[in-house]
Amino acid sequence: MYLSHLSLSDYRSYAAADLPLEAGVTALVGPNGQGKTNLAEAIGYLATLGSHRVAHDTPLVRLGAERAVVRGTVVQAGRSTLIEVEITPGRANRARVNRSPVQRPRDVLGLLRTVHFAPEDLALVKGEPSDRRRFLDDLLVTRTPRMAGVRADYERVLKQRNALLRTAGAAVRASRSGGGGVPDLRTLDVWDSHLARAGAELLAARLELVDGLRPLVAKAYDAVAEGIAKGDARLDYKSSLGPEVALTLDREVLAAALLETTGRVRRDEVERGISLVGPHRDDLVLGLGPMPAKGYASQGEAWSFALALRLASFEMLRALGDDPVLVLDDVFAELDTGRRDRLARLVGEAEQVLVTAAVAADVPDVLSGARVDVMDGELRRVR
Repeated sequence: MYLSHLSLSDYRSYAAADLPLEAGVTALVGPNGQGKTNLAEAIGYLATLGSHRVAHDTPLVRLGAERAVVRGTVVQAGRSTLIEVEITPGRANRARVNRSPVQRPRDVLGLLRTVHFAPEDLALVKGEPSDRRRFLDDLLVTRTPRMAGVRADYERVLKQRNALLRTAGAAVRASRSGGGGVPDLRTLDVWDSHLARAGAELLAARLELVDGLRPLVAKAYDAVAEGIAKGDARLDYKSSLGPEVALTLDREVLAAALLETTGRVRRDEVERGISLVGPHRDDLVLGLGPMPAKGYASQGEAWSFALALRLASFEMLRALGDDPVLVLDDVFAELDTGRRDRLARLVGEAEQVLVTAAVAADVPDVLSGARVDVMDGELRRVR
């Protein structure tokens, strides 16, 4: 799988851009602030319908424009597929495949698969649980596009349930002060069941994913660190159900555990106006030997772990039958020489590798290939 063409209209800094591409390595070279990362982000958006840089779509639309359009042609097994996504803040986005509208934008998921390396990846090791949950869920959807619906269902149920908890909490506080009656929580019971079912599906999928990632991450960490970093890389899933609940891939068992645990913390949830149990409260715990990586890993070890997570993702997706497109956005400038060279060797044989760099010297020699200079939003092919 590779991307043969990318075009943008009113996306970020680009009023218009056309970027022909080919299999192999392409380096996008230019000073910071010239639009390289915008191109890398747009490619990721085609694959995931989301940005790794911002939570909402509004910043993706060029200032003064009403909408942005991202188009990409994907070549797989000799066949070309044109994907188009129209981004309109405040309204539902629209998508087309081979110029025909699809019912839902998420119907394009899976047509292009990418693995995106970026400086922000350090947050996977040093950041908050939400960073690691997003890593898992994004990989889930890339691997199995139907999980986008499961993820959306869970987020919808969670939002509705939290709204009911806030209302119930306000009613409880009012009753204590003599300003109202005891709230009726029967509607909340219904949403508890919805949350348990959707949460069990998402939790089981995450657990299965982590089981598959464990050996791949350990192998990739050894390859990137190559004796420099200490300790074996470990992955453990920490559930909000608590250590006393044995985690399983059985959805029915997980749903029952979620429902039972939610019932036990109902009073606290009403008091705080927020759901305290479910996949949205879980974490992927990264370890090096017996110690957690967060707070104990050196800068170099943290980078090795972050790179290992992305390399493991690549291997997992490659097992589906095609190499995903690798996007390395300004990563090499962050790495020491040893890790830079080892990473370059590990990714160099992928079907397509897109690299962004401020200067050509940041691109390792082993990744020689096509080069496009990016300056003031203009794209100029050098070789």
